[in-house]
Amino acid sequence: MATTQVPPPGRTVIEDPRTRRQRPSGQRSKTNFELYAWLFMRLSGLALIVLVLGHLLIMNVLDGGVQRINFGFVAGRWSSPFWRTWDLLMLWLAELHGANGLRTVINDYAERAPTRFWLKMLLYSSAVLVLMLGTLVIFTFDPTIG
Repeated sequence: MATTQVPPPGRTVIEDPRTRRQRPSGQRSKTNFELYAWLFMRLSGLALIVLVLGHLLIMNVLDGGVQRINFGFVAGRWSSPFWRTWDLLMLWLAELHGANGLRTVINDYAERAPTRFWLKMLLYSSAVLVLMLGTLVIFTFDPTIG
């Protein structure tokens, strides 16, 4: 722990960069969660650029465009484990990326702690619901129904 030095008149003392700041009493210590959340946003954003642009290119541009998209097209596409994995990865990354961004917005703008808590619970519940339902659809899709 660093000791506080009184600078001579007219001079400033710069603290040692490795000195830990003293937290006000009652404030819990920070973890690296925010660092990992920040890093996840950058990496998932890069991955989503590739996944979403690839999805848009294949679904809307190549081989005749949107007019050919129907049950048969989806059934043919999802008969391949590659495309199911592609869509599953896109679903999970997009949902977690969006939920993490909205969590940051809630932390920034919800001033009261109970409001922040309930907004985040609503966000987490809806994110889990969307992930569960989307994953269920991708894994249980039966291409032989038609």
